[in-house]
Amino acid sequence: MNKVNKFCLFLFLSLFSCSLFGQNNVPSWVDNTTRNMRYADEVYYTGFTAVTVTQNKNLEKATAEAKQTVLGELTNRVLAAVSSSKSQVKVSIENNNKEQIYSVFSSDVSISSEMEIVGSKVETYFDEKSKIVYAFAYANKYELIGYYKSNLSVNINQIESFVKTAQDLERNNEKAKARQQLEQAKPLFSKVRYAQGLLIAIDGNATADDLQQTKTEQLYNLLTQMQAKLAQGVFVYVFGNENLFGKSENIIANKVKADLAHKGCSFVDSAEKADFRLKINADVRLSSQSDGMVFCYTDVEVELFDNHKQKAVFADSFSGKGGSSSQEKAGRKAMEEAANKIAEKLTKWIE
Repeated sequence: MNKVNKFCLFLFLSLFSCSLFGQNNVPSWVDNTTRNMRYADEVYYTGFTAVTVTQNKNLEKATAEAKQTVLGELTNRVLAAVSSSKSQVKVSIENNNKEQIYSVFSSDVSISSEMEIVGSKVETYFDEKSKIVYAFAYANKYELIGYYKSNLSVNINQIESFVKTAQDLERNNEKAKARQQLEQAKPLFSKVRYAQGLLIAIDGNATADDLQQTKTEQLYNLLTQMQAKLAQGVFVYVFGNENLFGKSENIIANKVKADLAHKGCSFVDSAEKADFRLKINADVRLSSQSDGMVFCYTDVEVELFDNHKQKAVFADSFSGKGGSSSQEKAGRKAMEEAANKIAEKLTKWIE
């Protein structure tokens, strides 16, 4: 059928619909033929249903059910397009004069039946004679394409902003803050992949430029490299004095370092290289002796100084108690107990 004949048929059906349905304000989309002509699959995703009002299902419930059903149908139409694209579509791009093939759908993409079709519209009509609620949902593919192209650009621009801020912070040795910026950027890649996937499913002519695939991969690689570099952690300089009955020890410092290392911290040999300076001063004192057992206490003063903020961000006093067969062993146990308390507190401040 040529274009002229198609137009004539469409005009005839439109006029027929108006005469047939117009008198009773029946929407044209209730008629199957007219609906298929006006909302062609090439331009729209659609959903249509009819729900009968019964004794157990009043008009309100029937209308709610009809709306939910047509939105489900509409969503399933989009999901069907996405599913077929996942296994078929790959985007070819040029990178450093070497062609690489990237699948737009990566493992972090999640598209479910609970997705919201942006710009979708739902209309209902109740036929009093038949007691049937009709519902029709539709979404214009070109409006969806426009929305997700814009959405894609917004999220990529946000990622760029987070990464640039992280780079500036890294140059200023503010590694903890830089890592936070990258952590905020990372979830946006899922939104980018989601938008890319929908664009490929909806727009069969989507190009690598439309999908901004090159920029996406470059940003993702840059973020991954920065995270690996920053994984060395915050640099901490630990100093102070631990006095065990006149003997200098590092019992508390070593325990605290071990726990902070699990949090990604690294340790330096000078205050100038550090993000934080940790001062630990401890003294052990004899408490009591009884039946061959010796009990000791340790008193510890701790201060954590942020080199970038140029101020102490944490300061507190701790104590520990230990008992053993000798004064030295009891003193060591007291210091170990205090070290556990200190490590637990400090890990909340050093990130």
